[in-house]
Amino acid sequence: MSENLISNNYLIVLLGPTGVGKTDLSISLSNTFNAPIISSDSRQFFKEMKIGTAVPTDEQLNSATHHFIGHKSVTERYSCGMFEIDALNLLSDIYKTHNAAMLVGGSGLYIDALCNGIDDFPTPDAELRQSLLEQLKNDGFESLRAQLKLLDPEYYNSVDLKNPQRVLKGLEVCLQTGKTYTSFLTNPNKKRPFQIIKIGLNRDRDELYNRINQRVDEMIQLGLLDEAKQLYPLKHLNALNTVGYRELFDYFDGKHNLETAIELIKRNSRRYAKRQLTWWARDNEIRWFHPKQEEEIVLFMKERME
Repeated sequence: MSENLISNNYLIVLLGPTGVGKTDLSISLSNTFNAPIISSDSRQFFKEMKIGTAVPTDEQLNSATHHFIGHKSVTERYSCGMFEIDALNLLSDIYKTHNAAMLVGGSGLYIDALCNGIDDFPTPDAELRQSLLEQLKNDGFESLRAQLKLLDPEYYNSVDLKNPQRVLKGLEVCLQTGKTYTSFLTNPNKKRPFQIIKIGLNRDRDELYNRINQRVDEMIQLGLLDEAKQLYPLKHLNALNTVGYRELFDYFDGKHNLETAIELIKRNSRRYAKRQLTWWARDNEIRWFHPKQEEEIVLFMKERME
């Protein structure tokens, strides 16, 4: 790529914990900078999960150009590596007619995949994976979590500890390479043919947690229960091992009542927000703002894009 392309094209990354208020601000910034939006919310990719992943409304989707929302089915496998390739190809097309695009979401792994690349991860070892699956079956999930905590405490503190696939992947890399999973995320970044501007959104903890609780109540009112019932036969799929669905699946299985399920969704959503912020604490490239500081954010972006 030419140096001119590198200096004149921008990827504006708007990130922040669940419920912080990324959607409305992203649309406003998209229109201000004529920058199409690429979702990096790894669960909004799936068309069957609209309510539980707080997919933008039709009105919001029509207010700005959006990509990678509802473009996959939960029955399809979609990985960070696949997203990296798809997003780079999309950006190549966007930059033919725009000098800026926005990456919006809260999935740290997917944001890192596009910004930094993940090609340096080792090729999976089939025998090691089978051994870990046997350990999971014989000794339980807690044994894998304890091992990950010992080998890579930093990743342990940021990963979704209720997601076996994420825990298995981290542990697999640690055992296969003798290095931490985290070390692969902090390798020297791959050179991208665009400049990256990272903007983080956050609120006071009480304010953020209240918004999360309110959003869960709104999801229930919008029909999350019915959406989860329709997906219940597919609950074994990795895409559905997600806050908001697994708690309701447990309710359907009789493990607790609906009131408890809703409270668990709120609690686990708050915990997820905390893990997201822990993940980004290592990234010094992020400039943090309150979502209401739109004027300051616009000024910051214009300064960086001069």
